[in-house]
Amino acid sequence: QVQLVESGGGLVQAGGSLRISCAASGTIFTINAMGWYRQAPGKQREWVATVTSGGTTSYADSVKGRFTISRDNAKNTVDLQMNSLMPEDTAAYYCNADVSRYSGRGYYSYWGQGTQVTVSS
Repeated sequence: QVQLVESGGGLVQAGGSLRISCAASGTIFTINAMGWYRQAPGKQREWVATVTSGGTTSYADSVKGRFTISRDNAKNTVDLQMNSLMPEDTAAYYCNADVSRYSGRGYYSYWGQGTQVTVSS
């Protein structure tokens, strides 16, 4: 099995910063893309950012210039540095990873359990 465990969420004032992390563990041969999604109460889950195994990053327009995604391939971790936080960034943040568990096998998408980020005004 593969487990993704997020950490680092919490409460922060508007304009502040927060860093959340995700560690993948279990039977892992290789990980392709890793990313972050978020879901606010009453809303659908939305994509936030992605980083490929080669380090290429992409961001949702709503967070571009404020959030930075990074990963450590050796440790199978992905971080999201969030700056200039706004109340509308309040949501549960979920880690996602496309994992191949064995050589020659396909990639499957795995999710973490989520970490809450609350931004007060």
